[in-house]
Amino acid sequence: MIPTADLSPWRFCVAPMMDWTDRHCRFFLRQISRHARLYTEMVCTPALIHGPRRRLLKFDGAEHPIALQLGGSDPDELAYCSELGERQGYDEINLNCGCPSDRVQEGRFGACLMREPELVADCVRAMRGATKLPVTVKHRIGVDDSEDYAFMRHFVETVAEAGCEVFIVHARKAWLKGLSPKENREIPPLTYELVQRLKQDYPQLTVVINGGIKTLDACEQHLETVDGVMLGREVYDHPYLLADVDQRLFGDAHAVPTRHEVVERLRGYVERELASGVALKHITRHILGLYRGQPGGRAFRRTLSEGMHAADSWELIEDALADVDAALPHAFAA
Repeated sequence: MIPTADLSPWRFCVAPMMDWTDRHCRFFLRQISRHARLYTEMVCTPALIHGPRRRLLKFDGAEHPIALQLGGSDPDELAYCSELGERQGYDEINLNCGCPSDRVQEGRFGACLMREPELVADCVRAMRGATKLPVTVKHRIGVDDSEDYAFMRHFVETVAEAGCEVFIVHARKAWLKGLSPKENREIPPLTYELVQRLKQDYPQLTVVINGGIKTLDACEQHLETVDGVMLGREVYDHPYLLADVDQRLFGDAHAVPTRHEVVERLRGYVERELASGVALKHITRHILGLYRGQPGGRAFRRTLSEGMHAADSWELIEDALADVDAALPHAFAA
């Protein structure tokens, strides 16, 4: 194992996921892993400039290391929002060049920006001029029929010349018409070899691979050829996967928290958020998968799912934990 101090900060990342990786989700995930790099949901620059800025940028200090992902294509707006992100205390500003949704395309950002590498380069220059934080780009291997390696290489080379040193690559192309965002995560085939080739051709860049990775064994295999891995839905559906990340991928000897310990670590946070007016359901929806596949896991999810829309106290979570505890003697008896 490489000494922890020499490991890439992007060695293991949790992907930005719309409607999922909000601040409550990220705080929860941080209780499981000390080292995983967390990303916000994509924040569109017009919303940040004209909308509820404080709410959109808010996060807990425990979430570090944390990156702010921006969606936009106007260099001046992106520069201003990057400056806001640095002021707020984020560790990285990430530009979304991979989202394929129709709404994003209408705003001229996301995956369609891969067709305009010079514009992306202008955006990166402006962002880097506004912040001292790392400015990174998340993108696909291609768009529609533009999926050959030369297309991606030209995009990366152009943006790298503007000073971007970290590229997070979803190893699928994006179909901008005809596929939903969900289908775009599943139907276009994964082509990991193109991401690996990118790292070979540009060893000076930090290349992080994303898409379809489900196990830490697979992560270790990818880390033989690239600098980092990024997981999304798998972490959200099976959050306890993070429990082994620190020891296996970072050589951190700290004890792995049990699932019960993870929940107990949330108590103070939940009580503070409830006191500030946050509805319990906005927090508990993110922990439903913690006991997935474990004795009492279904009862845990059921108790939370059925009660979180009306409950307003920590007691609901205690009830869910009690369901897990009640199932354990039966599991051992079987």
